[in-house]
Amino acid sequence: MMEAEAQRSLSMRSGRRIDRSNQSKPSKDVEDGPFLQGRATQDLPMRIFFRRGFIRLLLVSGITWTLLILLVVLFHVLSCQSSITSLSERCRKDSKVYVILDTMGLVPKPQHRCSIPLADDPDSVVIPKRVDKVPNSESQSFPLFGGHQSWAQREESFKLNKTMKVHCGFMQNGGAEMDAIDVEYAKKCRFVVASGIFDGYDIPHQPSNISRRSRKLFCFLMVVDETSLSFIKQNISVKEDKDGGKWVGIWRLVTLHHPPYDEPRRNGKVPKILTHRLYPQAQYSIWIDGKMELIVDPLLILERYLWRDKNTFAIACHKHHKSIYEEADAIKRRKRYARPLIDLHIKIYRYEGMDMWSPAKNTISDVPEGAVIIREHTPLNNLFSCLWFNEVNLFTPRDQLSFGYVVYRL
Repeated sequence: MMEAEAQRSLSMRSGRRIDRSNQSKPSKDVEDGPFLQGRATQDLPMRIFFRRGFIRLLLVSGITWTLLILLVVLFHVLSCQSSITSLSERCRKDSKVYVILDTMGLVPKPQHRCSIPLADDPDSVVIPKRVDKVPNSESQSFPLFGGHQSWAQREESFKLNKTMKVHCGFMQNGGAEMDAIDVEYAKKCRFVVASGIFDGYDIPHQPSNISRRSRKLFCFLMVVDETSLSFIKQNISVKEDKDGGKWVGIWRLVTLHHPPYDEPRRNGKVPKILTHRLYPQAQYSIWIDGKMELIVDPLLILERYLWRDKNTFAIACHKHHKSIYEEADAIKRRKRYARPLIDLHIKIYRYEGMDMWSPAKNTISDVPEGAVIIREHTPLNNLFSCLWFNEVNLFTPRDQLSFGYVVYRL
C-alpha cells in the first residue's frame, strides 16, 4: 500500500512539472514575440528598397549602354557621309556594323549624279558651220500632213531612198494648229529648247544657269493646249507682248488648238517627236519633258552631246530595261497603259522579227529614256522622227516601245 501511494505521488509531481513547463513556454514566447515581430517589420522595407534600387540600376545601365551604342553607330554612319577628311578617314564601309545598317536601309544614300564633262564657258563654244544641201526641184520632197497610213505604206516607209514621201502625223485641218503670231515667231528660231504641258497637269519650270549668249541664241518654246493655258493663267502670271505673244519668264507659250487626240499623253508626242514640223526653220533642238527643269546651259549640252563627237542625235538609255519586251511587261505590271493594247503592240513587233535585245546587237539598248532628246534637224533625223511618230500614231503612245523598233527597221 505504501509503495503504491509513493508511486502515485511521484507521477502527480511529474505531471505538475510538465504542466508548469508547458505554461512557462507560452509566456516566454509572448515575451519574445514583439521583439521578433519588430525586427521582421524593420527588415521588410530594407529588402524592398534594395530590390527596387537594383532594378533601377539595371534600367539606368541598360539605357546608358543603349545610348552609347546608338551614338557610336551614328558617329560611324556620319563619318562615312561626312566631307571632312578627318572624319571620312575613320569610315570603314567593309565593317559588319555598316554592312548590317546598309542592308536594313538605315544608311542614307547620296543622290546619284553622273559627272558630265561639259565645257567651262558657253562663250568659248564654237558653233560649227552648217552646210545645207539644197536638192533640185525634181528630187525635192515636201513634208506631208497625212494620216490613215496603210500597212503597205508603212512597210514602204522603212525602205530608205534618196527621195521619200512618208506620213508624218499631221493632216491638213486635222488639228494641232498654232496661232499665226506663234508661227511667225518660230520662223526666226534656229536653236530651240522645246517642252510641253497638256491637260493642265503642271506649270512651266524656269531654266537656270543660262548664259547671255544662249538667251539671245535659243528660243525657249513651251507648247500647251487650251486647258493648260487656262490652268497656267490661274496659277502664275502670264505676260503678253505687243505682238500678242504670251510669256512665262523665259518661256514663250505656244498654244496648239484642237488637239488631234483625246489622250493628253498622245497629244504630247506631237511637239516631242515632231519638233521639226512645228518649228521647220530650227537647225538644233533640245526637248525636255514639262515636268523637268533645265539647269545646264543649252549651248553646253549641244557641244557635249552633238558637236564634240560629231553626232546628230542623242537620247538617254532606260535605266532599268534594254529590251522592249521587258519594258512592255513593266508597263502592264505598273498599269501604265491598257494591257490588251500593249499586248497587241508587242505581238505585231514580235511577228515582224523584232528580237529581244542582246549584246550581239549593234545598239547599246532598245529602250530609251525619252525625257530629254537632243538632235540636229538633218533629213535622216527628220525621217526617223516621222517614222517614230507613225508608230505612236498607229499603236500606243508608249514611245519607248516604238523607238527601238524604228531603229531595228532602219
